[in-house]
Amino acid sequence: MRKIVAGLFISLDGVVEDPAAWHLPYFDDKMGAAVMGTLATADTVLLGRVTYDSFAAAWPEREAAGGEDAAMGKALGDARKIVVSRQPLEFTWRNSELLRGDFVEAVTAVKEEPGGTHIAVSGSVSVVRQLLAAGLLDELHLLVHPIAVRKGARLFEDGESPIPLALVSSQTFPTGVLHLVYQVVHETSEGA
Repeated sequence: MRKIVAGLFISLDGVVEDPAAWHLPYFDDKMGAAVMGTLATADTVLLGRVTYDSFAAAWPEREAAGGEDAAMGKALGDARKIVVSRQPLEFTWRNSELLRGDFVEAVTAVKEEPGGTHIAVSGSVSVVRQLLAAGLLDELHLLVHPIAVRKGARLFEDGESPIPLALVSSQTFPTGVLHLVYQVVHETSEGA
């Protein structure tokens, strides 16, 4: 079964909402490489509609422009993009499709498909939350920014059950951003 790996920009106080408003002063080549290592190496990308709209408005143009972002734009364009939305969508970006059917069943089916790499999720906080709740997320890559935003949606909302995570790696960038990679600890039925 393929892994689902999610990457998010997050503030020190857990805010993930509207990172464009606070994360840009901390972006550097090392952060770009971390994002590229997760997102551009995936052959399948799972996105929420808002993130998809943002990506589709920017990345095809960056690819066509041929600048320093062209390789990332090409990788994203070539990847299969599966969009989670409750409404039908018209796609203009190549290799894009709507996730059909029940979320858990449809994502499970995608995980069971053969593929050369992991399935990446970028941003798409509501999708990440659904994946966590369903036990479908395998890794969480957090780029923790040294800023307390103090308002906005947080990744982890109040809930009934804890979500156990195991730290796989950590790296500190010169800007003070921490790149934390966690494996989601899935409970097994062994010993029950």
